[in-house]
Amino acid sequence: MTIWLRAIFTAILVALPIAASAAGSLSQDRALLAAHDAFLAGDKAKLARHAEKIGHTLDSYVTFWRLRLRLEEADPGELRGFLARNEGTVLAERLRRDWLLVLGKRGQWEIFRKEYPALVKADPDVACYALQERWRRQDASVSAEVKSFFMTPRALPAGCAPVVDAMLLSGELTPRDLRDRFRLLVQANLMTEARRIAERLPSNQAPSGIQIENAAATPVRFLERSDADLNTLAGRELAIVALTRLARIDPRNAVSIWNGRLRERFPLEDQQYTWAMLATSGAYHHLPEAVDWFNNAGEMPLSDEQLAWRTRIALRQGNWPEVKNAIERMSPTERNEPVWIYWLGRSLLALGAQEGGQALLGRIAGEHHFYGRLAAEELGMPLQIPKKATKPTREELAEVASLPGMQRSLALYRLGLLTEASAEWLWNVRRMNDRALLAAAELARVNGSWDRAINTADRTVAEHDFTLRYPAPFVNVLSKQARVRKLDEPLVFGLVRQESRFIANAKSSAGASGLMQLMPSTARLIARKIGMKGFNMSRLGRPEVNAALGAYYLRHVLDGFGGNPALAAAAYNAGPGRARRWCDAKPLEGAIYVETIPFSETRQYVKKVMANTVYYAAVMGGDQRSLKSRLGTIDRAMVAKADAAE
Repeated sequence: MTIWLRAIFTAILVALPIAASAAGSLSQDRALLAAHDAFLAGDKAKLARHAEKIGHTLDSYVTFWRLRLRLEEADPGELRGFLARNEGTVLAERLRRDWLLVLGKRGQWEIFRKEYPALVKADPDVACYALQERWRRQDASVSAEVKSFFMTPRALPAGCAPVVDAMLLSGELTPRDLRDRFRLLVQANLMTEARRIAERLPSNQAPSGIQIENAAATPVRFLERSDADLNTLAGRELAIVALTRLARIDPRNAVSIWNGRLRERFPLEDQQYTWAMLATSGAYHHLPEAVDWFNNAGEMPLSDEQLAWRTRIALRQGNWPEVKNAIERMSPTERNEPVWIYWLGRSLLALGAQEGGQALLGRIAGEHHFYGRLAAEELGMPLQIPKKATKPTREELAEVASLPGMQRSLALYRLGLLTEASAEWLWNVRRMNDRALLAAAELARVNGSWDRAINTADRTVAEHDFTLRYPAPFVNVLSKQARVRKLDEPLVFGLVRQESRFIANAKSSAGASGLMQLMPSTARLIARKIGMKGFNMSRLGRPEVNAALGAYYLRHVLDGFGGNPALAAAAYNAGPGRARRWCDAKPLEGAIYVETIPFSETRQYVKKVMANTVYYAAVMGGDQRSLKSRLGTIDRAMVAKADAAE
């Protein structure tokens, strides 16, 4: 037996006792799952009855559930006892976070002040109570931090409310700040919160709740009736509400109304704000005139999100000076994201600044993601899979497997408590070095937790094992269907890696199921088309059934879009109709098509599927085409084929 096989055997031997000790008897497993159900239902008595039957590796979870249900009346000493016994665990973090929220709500600031420094992960709701606690001690630095919460498009955490009230009374927050937040909330479609903010405006500046509702619900009718008195601040805000809502669905109509009878009634600053809002909506809808609308906004400061869309619409127009200008106006943090490093580098190359462009691309060319790969290809650097790290030793595997947190996570996975299992695993690997991460990834692989194996191997910095990052479980099933449907095998694995992380019984919140995450309606339609006998939805969790249906659908969308995998991935995720609408009248570079997909989820999905495909081809020894060549050029011929296929 080789050293490596002995190491795997050791991992299996370590893992089996974990399962045995975590499981206890079948009756104890059932009692623990019943206790979990009682916790979710808020049934303290039922939880207590089941807790008496449990002697389990997961006892700390049962104790946590019982404490959590009576957190409001629990004695601080009891809570501190649990925190001390479980210090450094994800359960201690969760309990402390929830306790801090109770303490902040009650104003028990002395206990809050002692417990807050031990919280590891940032939490906006707790952070707002921490700001309130400092404000009550007259910490003058609090105001600036509260204002950053105030100018974020989300409901204001309860802990910040008293500080905001005080800042409004003192003049540290002004009516102009209230209007700016009101506009942010309207743009984010948070209308209930927007109405609450409007109520805080001075009476001579505040539109009524019913007026806001009318402007938002029927914007065209509202603007055509001219219900708003544009000579007042309130009237102009209502018109901007209506324009914002209309621009979400029909930016050209919004601009027509704006230019026709409204624009000249607004002061310059409001005109610039409105143009920026209209331009962002226009860019989202891929309207070429949005470039000019952004220019109409003048030098008004734009948010990073607005500048991102200004960049994207300029990319679709091939306007490289505008691409460069928009990216250079982003915040330093946003500008240093790989996506904007790449496109700024490309803009410099297009404008003749070869040295500067190559230097920017070189910053990310060694990184293993969509834009890292494109940057490397732009510089002529071939794909080189990092040297495979030395396999974890038996000792390294045993050390990781013996960690109580890893044992708890594997026990939770085995019992089907996937949310808790994932949180436990992520908590325990967050500070591991590369060697421990590789051992943890191997432990996950041996135990069939493919999602944990992939995500853990993805975290390594200097030592890598791409066979763990890009594994090939269910290879017989998936490879067979790739051959049957004449699909590129790396594309199939790349898509499954992104869809389900090879979890055969994965189910999304939207109802998609299995390895290839098929929606019920799609699965039933395909089953009829291919004549699959005895199909029912319960069979979607079977890898061979799911792969047969998913491969057929992937072939269908590929054929519908000229064989282009980026278009097919977009269609697979968001539907063929949307993928078609996102094309342009003129040919588009594939990477530009992908970057300008309006749906953030689909945009990231397509990038990951395409990058996965390239790396699977390298790991599996398949087609070594570059990422750029796989993305290809998107043109009307592909759209015509998509039309014919539906």
